[in-house]
Amino acid sequence: MDILKEDTIAAIATPFGTGGTGKIRISGPQAYEIGDKIFSSIKKTKKLSKQKTYTAHYGHIKDPENDKTIDEVVAIMMRRPHSFTGENVLEFDCHGGMTPLKSVLDLVLKNGARLAEAGEFSQRAFLNGRIDLAQAEAIIEVINSKTEKSLDLAVDQLNGKLSKKVDQIKEEAVEILAHLEAAIDYPEDEVEGFSPAKLDDKFYHIKEEIDKLLKSSKQGKIYKEGLKTVIVGKPNVGKSSLLNYFLEEKRAIVTDIPGTTRDVIEEYVNLQGIPLKIIDTAGIRKTEDAVEKIGVERTRKSAEKADLVLFMLDISQGITAEDREIYKLIKDKPLIVVVNKTDLPAKTNKKKIEKEFSEHSVLWISLLAEEGLNQLKNDILKEILDEDIDMDSETIVTQSRHKDALVKALEAIERVIVSHETNMPYDFLTIDLKDCLDALGKITGETVADDILDRIFNDFCLGK
Repeated sequence: MDILKEDTIAAIATPFGTGGTGKIRISGPQAYEIGDKIFSSIKKTKKLSKQKTYTAHYGHIKDPENDKTIDEVVAIMMRRPHSFTGENVLEFDCHGGMTPLKSVLDLVLKNGARLAEAGEFSQRAFLNGRIDLAQAEAIIEVINSKTEKSLDLAVDQLNGKLSKKVDQIKEEAVEILAHLEAAIDYPEDEVEGFSPAKLDDKFYHIKEEIDKLLKSSKQGKIYKEGLKTVIVGKPNVGKSSLLNYFLEEKRAIVTDIPGTTRDVIEEYVNLQGIPLKIIDTAGIRKTEDAVEKIGVERTRKSAEKADLVLFMLDISQGITAEDREIYKLIKDKPLIVVVNKTDLPAKTNKKKIEKEFSEHSVLWISLLAEEGLNQLKNDILKEILDEDIDMDSETIVTQSRHKDALVKALEAIERVIVSHETNMPYDFLTIDLKDCLDALGKITGETVADDILDRIFNDFCLGK
């Protein structure tokens, strides 16, 4: 597909701020015409529009109205269709800093381009068939990846790993659909390659493949977005010390005074490739302090939204009424009971604590003596990782939109299976099989609505 737009777009394609270099990206039919107007090469006669693709040219950006030099740049040529967008692309590598970049961009816009919308370069790449929608979405995942593992998954999707798997499932479904429709149109004839006796196996194989992708989505979401892990407990049980341990720095203030932490503190840590969003919260207790009350309420809300709760107890204080009240609030969440200060004399024996919190894993640690902390990391991983999924070899779903499409595809193929097992006419099977194909097509963008496309690309940054 080659849907070239009539207009030419431009934007700053590097982050805001001061740096060594910055990039202006231009894409569209007038890209090189604009370049000829404002770019002056060291060899004065060299015009960009005459240069070959994948070449770089040193020179200056000059205002054609007064011949004023704006910046010293390197111009990079990428001719259609072998560019990111599938259009003629021209990039200027300028000096970093917002003043030179904005000055060059203003000149580009003044000479025929318009300012690109968020994600419009990627949208054009999709519309021009350079990438499918799943690959386009992977671009922003590469940019936003928080660990090497999340980057690996994003690069796999960018390289088409998910798209290829979805296409394989679709090919199976299309082949069956074609045979079913032929059998409907020519009921008296034998359709070559069509065996009604094998339909069950084929339907169940499609269901199994969709199931595999869906099963991976929970892990994929964790690697992409991270796991929101909230540390909860009454004041002075060691919550901030635990956060500092994970971060390997003194991020939170630690004192013997209860109520030191007044607000939630959020930080990401890398736990074997999983971006763990650790949230240290204000200790939950009854208080008359207005500021502390706000912190306690935020703690409650953080716990409600948590993927995993680390419920901290102080064995030197024993189990108190406050501890039990906090536990009531969080007991239905995925939970690890972390009993701290085992280096101090215990006021409650371990068996009593394990019995009281028998529904959950109980772990014994001493932050001061640094005991039990590696086991805590292992227990967190056990809570969140599915050992049946090979994250290195299987296709992993990381997008909520893809998961929703797969759920619809699964529901459709299950309806097909029920219709076939109850000997419904083939017409009923083809309707639901088409629904399955439609849902799968939404992943790669073949059947997605324009308003959904706009919403997806609007989440991109400018210049991408």
